[in-house]
Amino acid sequence: MSNREAMLTKLAELDAEHATAVAGGGERSVARHRARGKLLPRERIELLVDEGSAFLELSPLAGWGSDFTVGASVVTGIGVVEGVPCLITAHDPTVKGGASNPWTVKKIFRANQIAEENDLPIISLVESGGADLPTQKEIFIPGGRLFRDLTRASARKQPTIALVFGNSTAGGAYVPGMSDYTVMVKEQAKVFLGGPPLVKMATGEEADDESLGGAEMHARTSGLADYLAVDEHDAIRIGRRIVARLNRSSRAAGAPAYAEPDADPEGLLDLIPSDLKEPFDPREVIARICDGVSPTNRVAFDEFKPLYGSSLVTGWARLHGHPIGVLANAQGVLFSEEAQKATQFIQLANQSDTPLLFLHNTTGYMVGREYEQGGIIKHGSQMINAVSNSKVPHLTVIMGASYGAGNYGMNGRAYDPRFLFTWPSAKSAVMGPAQLAGVLSIVARAAAEAKGQPFDEEGDAQMRAFIEASVEEQSLPFFLSGMLYDDGVIDPRDTRTVLGICLSVIAQTQVEGTDRFGVFRM
Repeated sequence: MSNREAMLTKLAELDAEHATAVAGGGERSVARHRARGKLLPRERIELLVDEGSAFLELSPLAGWGSDFTVGASVVTGIGVVEGVPCLITAHDPTVKGGASNPWTVKKIFRANQIAEENDLPIISLVESGGADLPTQKEIFIPGGRLFRDLTRASARKQPTIALVFGNSTAGGAYVPGMSDYTVMVKEQAKVFLGGPPLVKMATGEEADDESLGGAEMHARTSGLADYLAVDEHDAIRIGRRIVARLNRSSRAAGAPAYAEPDADPEGLLDLIPSDLKEPFDPREVIARICDGVSPTNRVAFDEFKPLYGSSLVTGWARLHGHPIGVLANAQGVLFSEEAQKATQFIQLANQSDTPLLFLHNTTGYMVGREYEQGGIIKHGSQMINAVSNSKVPHLTVIMGASYGAGNYGMNGRAYDPRFLFTWPSAKSAVMGPAQLAGVLSIVARAAAEAKGQPFDEEGDAQMRAFIEASVEEQSLPFFLSGMLYDDGVIDPRDTRTVLGICLSVIAQTQVEGTDRFGVFRM
């Protein structure tokens, strides 16, 4: 099978998983929701964002491989509303009434982190029955952070807007309660700390939904609703009007001029080997995602230290007109030279206030007597130090392998990149499946020899096969995306567009590097 055929097979699997997320609670639940005259979450988002603009959905596979519906009953992403990039969160009421499960909470945490780092207004499209009660022990304690994030956003003058389309009960009532602006849909929105059954049990009081928490009551009596919308379309219209009055027109100084890549992005499907042990030239990736030569961009990719540390490609480029520094793994293994080169390059990017793009295809730092004596630990530590303390925005794309400390040095999830995406070809783990199983086998064999016991060769073979299969499954992109270790699995051909959106969002805030790093062990 060719590289292209293998990638197209993976992309077909990705499309199927995305379709599962879009399907929400299934045909019956969707039909029931529509019968109430209501829009689906992505339909609400489509009407909210500016016509013809893109919506970058985040973490669409959250919860994949768990007992919960793929997507975690909420849609999150970045869209432009009245010219202003905004973080949008929309509950999916077709999945258990939009109830929040443990993955819902984690997904919204990540969305709020992105909003904070990029100073984005937060628009919440609310229709949720509150917490998924059978899993409350995993939601209640950490879930309070959702409301903390909203109030802290407001304190930062980062606007928060709630459009309430249906139920917003129990803890969920605090989303409109803690938002700067709240819009409720007449005869649909129901906002109360305790619904009629709970009130009956707690106080003995008889109350109906409308008098307890209806939209009109909150608009006329409690004052919780700032605007009363006649229907969903009206609520979205009011929401757009609120954004237009925020005095936060796009802070980027207009869309920068750019040239299309020198090479066709379609060719990315041919580049990535189905066997990740086979190296590929990341310059071919850079040529297909970064801007090409133009009067304002005389060199498409200005490579830095091309003759030193050749397993890591570093250099300067532009992407949709935005300047970036690129670090891309070429042959997989990182040696001392590559680590030192990366450390210097990251420092230079911080001096010039230039965002960094990390493209992963690494099996980690080199091991062995020669390399240990040559200082691979201290050189790898220098690189990780530089990544950890760098203050310019980081973007990460895991193209192929991302194993061991190479994942750390190349700015994996633990190092808080502004955005991190993976390709369907990606794999990430402490080490490759065969290597991990082999290490365990060697340790078991040594233990048996130390005790003077015979070694069970058949049992060892079964153990190795089981471990390899388990690690292989747990290192695949769907599994990692389901754990929220990335912001989405994307088609390689969409990489340029996705990164362009991310860079335009990053441009809303001042990019400022640092000259303060931890101690570099020399």
